[in-house]
Amino acid sequence: MPVSVEQLGPQDADALRALLSKDPVHNLYLLGLLEEFGIAARGRIPFAFYGRFDNQALTAAVFVGGEGGLVIPSASDAGATSVIADALASSLRLRATVGDKSAVDALLRSLSPGKPRLSRTQRLFSVSADDLGPFTNPLLRLAREEDLPRLLPLAQGYVREALERDPLSEDPSGYEARVEQRVRQRRTYVLEENNALVLKVDIGSRSQYGAELEGLYTVPAERKKGHATLCLGQISRHLLSSLPRLTMRIDERDESTARIARKVGYLAGRTWRLVLVE
Repeated sequence: MPVSVEQLGPQDADALRALLSKDPVHNLYLLGLLEEFGIAARGRIPFAFYGRFDNQALTAAVFVGGEGGLVIPSASDAGATSVIADALASSLRLRATVGDKSAVDALLRSLSPGKPRLSRTQRLFSVSADDLGPFTNPLLRLAREEDLPRLLPLAQGYVREALERDPLSEDPSGYEARVEQRVRQRRTYVLEENNALVLKVDIGSRSQYGAELEGLYTVPAERKKGHATLCLGQISRHLLSSLPRLTMRIDERDESTARIARKVGYLAGRTWRLVLVE
């Protein structure tokens, strides 16, 4: 049977959605990108989906954003992902990737055989409304633009701890703009106490199939007070009133956040991998 790798276009949107929705838990990020931006770039930010076709049937897909700035494979057979990676090897400079570990490993073998700057093994946690425990904090609220001066240190602190880099030193104006954009898109929630922001959490991706939470961060002085448990329960209950499922990626070394997720009702799933090449 003929096998080919092609850049996907509008005519492939239904096939891509059908492929990803077969495993919505492990494809939530891609489903959110597809729903928000479509299958082909229309604005200034370049991105593309590439697919592996087996006898005209789409069997795997890879999202390439920012010309390799973020590469995300579908939760497909690693061999199918390898075929896409091999086809892109001569034209793609991979700088960051995240996804199901076997699929990410397949990408790296072709697109970045050297040692990456950072590699994190993560566990994908998921939850549905029926799994939630009784944890809420109604004081959790959407961040507002006037919160930005107080929000930026929390966003910076999360990246420093999770990725061992300082985004405000590397790209101050760009990173501030990205934080502001999430606020304008109503994707960042914060907890305020005594006129200070003590916690933030972001909605990284959202579609009719569910949402992925990311960037859960409590300022060090306010940890071990139950803020993260109550606020994770609050935002989860709020989002699951209209969505079927939520996911979170948690570093396997971060047992504290994993305990919080389990307490709220999240269940551990497959292993993921996050890699920063440069």
